[in-house]
Amino acid sequence: REDLYGRPELRGHGYGKRRLGTRAQVCVERGYHRLEWWVLDWNEPALGFYRSIGAQPMDEWTVQRVTGDALSTLATSA
Repeated sequence: REDLYGRPELRGHGYGKRRLGTRAQVCVERGYHRLEWWVLDWNEPALGFYRSIGAQPMDEWTVQRVTGDALSTLATSA
């Protein structure tokens, strides 16, 4: 899935923490050392929630994206 979205009326009931907790369990079971995801920098409610569960922002990374003509050009160069 691209997005994990919680309906506003269900927020604050622990569902998001359980969803991420389940993914964390998979990481631990498989010997993974981290769980990462992306969030838009303006999404303060999500950022606050992630901080509350101990998530750390990764300032040294930036998202890169190729779309449209650049995507087509890149595809033909392969």
